Parts: sequence; structure tokens; C-alpha cells
Amino acid sequence: MSKFLITIVGPTAIGKTSLAIKLAKKYKTEVISADSRQFYRELNIGTAKPSKDELSSVKHHLINNISVTDKYDISHFESDARKIIDNLFKTKDYVILVGGSGLYIDTILYGIDKIPNVEDSLREKLNQEFQNNGLKNLLAQLKKIDPVTYKNIDLSNHRRIIRALEVSISTKKPYSSFLTNSVKESNYNEIIIGLNCDRDKLHSLINKRVDKMIKCGLIEEVKTLKKFKNLNALNTIGYKEIFDYLNNQTSLEESVEKIKTNSRRYAKRQLTYFNSNKEIKWFENQYEIKNIIKLIESKRITQQLT
Repeated sequence: MSKFLITIVGPTAIGKTSLAIKLAKKYKTEVISADSRQFYRELNIGTAKPSKDELSSVKHHLINNISVTDKYDISHFESDARKIIDNLFKTKDYVILVGGSGLYIDTILYGIDKIPNVEDSLREKLNQEFQNNGLKNLLAQLKKIDPVTYKNIDLSNHRRIIRALEVSISTKKPYSSFLTNSVKESNYNEIIIGLNCDRDKLHSLINKRVDKMIKCGLIEEVKTLKKFKNLNALNTIGYKEIFDYLNNQTSLEESVEKIKTNSRRYAKRQLTYFNSNKEIKWFENQYEIKNIIKLIESKRITQQLT
């Protein structure tokens, strides 16, 4: 196999997009996004999508491909991404997969089983529990029956928590188990590159990114999305905090600080998830690009010799 899928992972704000574009240019290929928030065409500033210049410099896939009103889950993503990968490998030796959504990355690297349908009565029961008592009991239940999902899910997103619980309860199998059971044989080699830096630097990168989002018009963007605020796609970092501000529940300063805090917590969960994968080769941010290219070239040479 002379084909290589180069996967780039790491915490938010670490520089994954920049590295992906540099490698795509070097290897004359295209980029597939595995960032579950960047699928939505209505969400731009708050999801830190590649800029127009970046998108025009290298062909990107699965960015702006759906609306916040569309039904699109991890199985749809897997199907779409695999079709794109297979098609690109018809003419290219390298394909870049990049993102910080660990479960979406893993569906491509390791496969996913079809997640079964759930009885409406169970969903209604869990939603009623949330309405009556908040997230505390639901989180405790999820932590007990599926600690893997608990470590990686957005702990403030009640819809995702309820989804994980309803699948786990109805199937008597952890929700996370549906992401590892159907490993697919691939006709390409895989190289997984992880980007990271020390904690203080990462927090600084996150804080600067949030400040930039505010300057670039995040508040105005969120205002245009008010009619969608109850959709799951909008119950996410960078949007839910601004909705609180627009509803006079917090000050702007408090909302911005909440975005920074929640982003730092999300980055920690991302690193916890990715650190469990021993196949990832870690590098200090994107600035080790020479060493990253050396790794890729060594893998290519090794493959040619086998």
C-alpha cells in the first residue's frame, strides 16, 4: 500500500488547520474536516473555521456541507468521509484528515457500528429527569455506565448526554462501544499526528482565539441565529454563552470569560481522549513541521521497503 491517510489531532486552538494546509500543499492533496461543528454553514466565527483565504488555498471537504436544521450524525459523517477518501486516493497518494472531535476521527480510523433506534418513551423519561432535576443525576448515571463517553462529551450539553444515556440504557451497551466494534480494513496506511504544547501556552492560545472571535463579530453572528437557539447545533461553546448575554442573563465580560473557561475545559477533555491512543505521534505545536515531514517520509520509505 503506497497510499497514506495523514490524520492531525489535538486540542482546540493548537494550530491543526495551519498544519493541515501546509502538508496538503506539500503533498499536493486535499483536506477533510473531522470537526463536527464546522459542518454547519451557519456557524462560522464561533467554530473557528478556516478563513476564506485558507479555504481557497487548499480544497477542503465537509466544511459548510449541512445546515443546523439538517439531521446529521456520526454515521452520516463516516459514510461521507469514507467516500471522499476513497475518491481522492484514486488520484492522490496522500489525504489529510484533521479535527479535534475524537469520536469522529475514530470512526474513520477504527470504524463505527450502526447506532440503534431508541424508544421515544425512554427519551421522554430522560428529558423529564433533566427538566425536573437538571444534569446532576444524568451525569452520575452516564459516568457509571459509560465512563469513556463521560470523559469526552460536553458535560453541559444535555442533548448529547441524553443521547448517550438512551443508547446505553436501551442496548445495555456503552454508547462508546458503538465506535469501536466494526473496524474496517483499509487499503491505505495511517499516520496520526498529535499537536500539543505546555498548558500555559495552550490557555494563552485559547484566550487569544476567543478575543479574536469577539473582535471579528461573534456577537453579531449569534444574533442572526436566535431562531435556531434551541437546536442542538447551537448548544455549543461560543454560542450558548453569547445567547446568555443576549438574554440579559450575564454581562458580556462574563460570557466571554465563560467561553474561555469552557474552551479550556474542552481542550483538557480532548487531550484526555487523544492521550489514550498510543498510535499518535506527538509534536510541539505546528512549528515542528520539519520533524513531522521527516516522520511522514520515514513511513513512506519503510512502506516501500516492505
